[in-house]
Amino acid sequence: MGEYRSFCSFIFVLLLVACTTGEDPYRFYNWNVTYGDIYPLGVKQQGILINGQFPGPQIECVTNDNLIISVFNSLDEPFLISWNGVQQRRNSWQDGVYGTNCPIPPGQNFTYVLQVKDQIGSYFYFPSLALHKAAGGYGGFKIASRSVIPVPFPPPAGDFTILAGDWYKKNHTDLRAILDGGSDLPFPDGLLINGRSSNGYTFTVDQGKTYRFRISNVGLTTSINFRIQGHKMLLVEVEGTHTLQNIYDSLDVHLGQSYSVLVTADQPAQAYDIVASTRFTSQVLTATSILRYSNSAGSVSSPPPGGPTIQIDWSLEQARSIRRNLTASGPRPNPQGSYHYGMINTTRTIILANSAPIINGKQRYAVNSVSFIPADTPLKLADYFKISGVFGGIPDSPTGGGAYLQTSVTTADFRGYAEVVFENPEDVVQSWHIDGHNFFVVGMDGGQWSAASRLNYNLRDTISRCTVQVYPQSWTAVYMPLDNVGMWNVRSENWVRQYLGQQFYLRVYSPANSWRDEYPIPSNALRCGRALGHSTRPV
Repeated sequence: MGEYRSFCSFIFVLLLVACTTGEDPYRFYNWNVTYGDIYPLGVKQQGILINGQFPGPQIECVTNDNLIISVFNSLDEPFLISWNGVQQRRNSWQDGVYGTNCPIPPGQNFTYVLQVKDQIGSYFYFPSLALHKAAGGYGGFKIASRSVIPVPFPPPAGDFTILAGDWYKKNHTDLRAILDGGSDLPFPDGLLINGRSSNGYTFTVDQGKTYRFRISNVGLTTSINFRIQGHKMLLVEVEGTHTLQNIYDSLDVHLGQSYSVLVTADQPAQAYDIVASTRFTSQVLTATSILRYSNSAGSVSSPPPGGPTIQIDWSLEQARSIRRNLTASGPRPNPQGSYHYGMINTTRTIILANSAPIINGKQRYAVNSVSFIPADTPLKLADYFKISGVFGGIPDSPTGGGAYLQTSVTTADFRGYAEVVFENPEDVVQSWHIDGHNFFVVGMDGGQWSAASRLNYNLRDTISRCTVQVYPQSWTAVYMPLDNVGMWNVRSENWVRQYLGQQFYLRVYSPANSWRDEYPIPSNALRCGRALGHSTRPV
């Protein structure tokens, strides 16, 4: 009770300061997480709902807003929410993954206090523990530009969120049991768009007007292709970066990725299919929604448009075509191109190779031969309280040795500048995400990476993002400013591979014990494992 009163006092002080100093606005959310019956593929399932909704409520905010999100866990197992792409500047305490936060126990509450500092764009939130993502609990998260910052396109007539991804008819507990038993999951049962299967959702538009669609792949195992029948898509933003405004008939959206496109309702007034279909799969799953013109009562009159299926070269060329808009402002008024990422000397090269080993007779996934296992104590807490023996290291490059289980962390110096190479020797596409950071995708190609590959890097206008694909038997290289102190999850966005070990943590370290570099531990931080009995200092 004393901690609760302390935290309430902390919130009161925040509000008092905000009112008297003109601090950035505060937005408040109260979420109750429950189980509920859902029927996304026509079969009754146990879903995870937020305030009774699947998908959950959308977060809409503006650059630099402070978000106070109170989450009450009404499930029968521990729960956490993470914020895909939200950088949590100086504040990995709020990241909502098990490496940084103790889970919220059943019947209890935790309040996230986070700021969308110097960010714009399209993202999503999701449950990060125990394969809960397979039951829902996700929702859209959009950050608008401040009114004083120019945006490189006119305000759209409407703003729609598309949360698409693969889905299983089995409950998440059954899927988890399959993985815990040492097997992989079967092929998904279907695709969803905003929690519904084909033709379950309608977007109404006025003829002649332009609309923004924010598309995220929130699925578990498969890339998707997205398209709208009879309409072109003008790409304008990727995970917080304004892009060159190229026109596409369809877009590949890999696991965990988010895109924004503008679509003009410039076709005859009728209904059109919005289509998502799986990529790089022998069996193609498809889901549709409807784009309906408001002055039309007709139904979709032709079959959904086909899309690419297994073509890798097509997808690679599209990925290379996605570039930064150098003259547009980002969250700040200065042009995006004013940061010359290609002229900065790298301080470290890290090469990460994924693999699919069998360890102790069970299917696992690994990075540089290390298959991650969760510790009994969140790594951030262990680091803060100086609890030894909780985590070990991970090699900076593939070792070629046998795979093994370990709670793996690599440490990097604050304000370093890393070259990270993702190598994929397997025959399936990979999707990698790094919490707390954006990175510049300087190159991707087939074969094995070598130092000579740097000769073909794009050092001028490549996209900056937080989730990137690596094609089969291929590599992807990124440049990443290590500008955010904290403990950050580096993971596969394929949730089976993440659950079975294809992840680790990046500890960005500053020797200065200063609020300038990192916020102190929150007074309401939950403690668990070996952190029990340690006290937090008040913020």
